[in-house]
Amino acid sequence: MTATGTTALLGVAADAALAVPGVAGLQPRLAHRLAAAATTRADPMPHRTSPEAGIRADRAPGSGWHIEVRCVLTEGRRALDIARDVHDRVRTAVISHLSAPEPVTVTVTVTRIAARYDAA
Repeated sequence: MTATGTTALLGVAADAALAVPGVAGLQPRLAHRLAAAATTRADPMPHRTSPEAGIRADRAPGSGWHIEVRCVLTEGRRALDIARDVHDRVRTAVISHLSAPEPVTVTVTVTRIAARYDAA
């Protein structure tokens, strides 16, 4: 799959993860966060990372795709239930997106749970 195809795959995975109730957002990996911080210092306009920055997709010949999803969750549902839903939805979305059937494994990492603040 080309770089453009991989970018589209990241978008499909990000959209599927963000559609799960209880997912507040996707946490970029450290490399993306450092790049954003470096850009912010040079550019006074705030830099926003795309949701795809929280997804990593690697393809190994013969073993298919491995998708890593880094999620920030909201309170209210069990983290395990949300993580399972993210796993299932991302896997289904990626398999549907691929032009040829390939094995797909998905790893979901919960990076934090965002606290809800009630407006007083």
